[in-house]
Amino acid sequence: MSDTSGLITPALVDLHLAPADKSEALRSLAQRLVAEGRVTDLDGFLADVAAREAQAPTGMGDGIGIPHCRSPHVTQPSLAFGRSTRGVDFDAPDGRPADLIFMIAAPAGADDTHLQILAALAGRLMDPAFTGALREAESPGAVAALVNGEETPTAAPEAPAPSDTVAAAEAPAPSDPAAAPETAAGGAGLRLVAVTSCPTGIAHTYMAAKALELAAARAGVRIQVETQGSAGTTVLAPEVIAAADAVIFAHDVEVRDRARFAGKPTVDVGVKAAVNRADDLIAQAAGLVAEAGGGARPATAPGAAVSAPAGEHWAQRLRKYLMTGVSYMIPFVAAGGLLIALAFAIGGYQIASAPSVLGHFDWTSSHSWAAMLFQTGKTSFGFLVPILSGYIAWAIADRAALAAGIAGGAVSVAVGAGFLGGIVSGLAAGFLVLWMIRWNVPRAVKGIMPVVVIPLLSVAAVGFLMFVLVGSPIASAMNGLTDWLNGLSGSNAILLGVLLGAMMAFDMGGPLNKVAYTFAAGALTTAGTTPDAGSLKVMAAVMAAGMTPPLGLALATVVRRRLFSPEERENGKAAWVLGASFITEGAIPFAAADPLRVIPANIVGSMTAGGLVMAFGSTLRAPHGGIWVLPLIGSPFLYLLAVVAGTVVTTAVVVLLKGLRKDAAPAAVDSTVAEKGLAGV
Repeated sequence: MSDTSGLITPALVDLHLAPADKSEALRSLAQRLVAEGRVTDLDGFLADVAAREAQAPTGMGDGIGIPHCRSPHVTQPSLAFGRSTRGVDFDAPDGRPADLIFMIAAPAGADDTHLQILAALAGRLMDPAFTGALREAESPGAVAALVNGEETPTAAPEAPAPSDTVAAAEAPAPSDPAAAPETAAGGAGLRLVAVTSCPTGIAHTYMAAKALELAAARAGVRIQVETQGSAGTTVLAPEVIAAADAVIFAHDVEVRDRARFAGKPTVDVGVKAAVNRADDLIAQAAGLVAEAGGGARPATAPGAAVSAPAGEHWAQRLRKYLMTGVSYMIPFVAAGGLLIALAFAIGGYQIASAPSVLGHFDWTSSHSWAAMLFQTGKTSFGFLVPILSGYIAWAIADRAALAAGIAGGAVSVAVGAGFLGGIVSGLAAGFLVLWMIRWNVPRAVKGIMPVVVIPLLSVAAVGFLMFVLVGSPIASAMNGLTDWLNGLSGSNAILLGVLLGAMMAFDMGGPLNKVAYTFAAGALTTAGTTPDAGSLKVMAAVMAAGMTPPLGLALATVVRRRLFSPEERENGKAAWVLGASFITEGAIPFAAADPLRVIPANIVGSMTAGGLVMAFGSTLRAPHGGIWVLPLIGSPFLYLLAVVAGTVVTTAVVVLLKGLRKDAAPAAVDSTVAEKGLAGV
């Protein structure tokens, strides 16, 4: 096991944690980290913890809560531990309050060694002997000794893995993946492989791996797990994958090199499913093998993609494909847009017509620097559609589809079809390659399929599609969209801002929110070098509308504290930072607690902000950033006014609706008393 010495000290242990709610528990443990010099800014760190909590609950079930985050306010990898008699609600899937709370704090730039320590701890949380010993520990020193590996738990595990079990959840992993032992109850039986991953790559990744290993041991199944986490990845050897009967993907982010497992019966779930019901996943994998006739099945071809998770609706899969492409496109939008905005700020709008700086760069001239920034940003913008198209295709059919997707996106740019053409070419390339990799070809040809045959045929087919069949009609539609956006004025522009504002606030990071954001980010590709293009106004409206829900709710917790629970008031502190940074999800905890009052308030406030931004004509070239990109916003003071107005409206509506609820409760009581009094007369 990795050396965890120094991860926790007795001063970081609270055996009598008695908070009123989760927020108070988090603050109490964070204060211990601050007192020990492990955290430099209490509120900043708690905001980072709250942002992680907003992504997904950190209650693991069985009385365990693992709030964790990476934060620039953390000085060294640390763990604060609290044991609560009453338990704290961390939204665990089994509904059980957490009596063991592990606050894992990792520096934003932690090296692999530190992350391996945290990964090892995460794996140990799945060991009943370890958690049992923590529940029985009588002093903070005993807890610190257990966590740091200075003492060994004496309680017997509930279902111990055999002596040759690989501790894939503990890092560092073996340097030779092929030689890593397997979890098995014996030499016979099924052979499984698994991949686990989560957004932060600190806790769930390794807990899921450990849970799968223990479940496999109980079932008498051999399993090897590849943990794609922050502590590094121990890649499964090709021969191990080839010998496997089935594969389990437990992940919340894309599995890297998924094509290695093509052709295998696959169980595809979220990472928490492996933590909470690993036995079911092992049984499900065994069932798939039985249905397939048993025996290891080789991968069909390198670069093949695995089918989508069973039961996932086609619309959900389509959204996932599109959002994958958008997520890879956004860095190019951000870099290009900000560079162009900086260039305009330094050299004025005429910098767009400056000659190439290649061979004409003057180190002392601000004009040359502005021209260099503009030309670099414009070049970055040139990659938007090819990257969008390429990674839509990649999401469908993995690496084998990248060439056709990127080439199709480039053709879309060439024919003027823009991002709409990029979406079409990406989908076409992905599904075409997905079909091609399933061809039953001779063994002699199979080896060159992913490097010659599939790229050759798919690029040619997508090129024909875009140049000859659909490119021109899509280009006409794109020109119409561009003309419409640039021609927006008056009530039409305001109505569009109001509509986009409502979509941004309705589900706060959900499908409607993402549709509005994707429309705005995609429209940025039509802006070109025009300083006041309509698409720039749309992006500004969408960002303002996405900022107001967290800001409005944060303000409401200040002006009417009594209407909110202590936990909501604590979330309000984090919502200031999240809203200012354009992270709409900061409003989710409030909406989850009181959706009928919070969501309408969010919608009205965001509609106000979006409509005002369009009315003021503010522009934005960056697809993200919140107030941190304010110097690059057109008409920044009017933009701020729109955000403030939306924030105030959100606050006013939510306070009004919550106030009506509070006033209704005493009235109902008085009515009941009156009725009883009349009945007694």
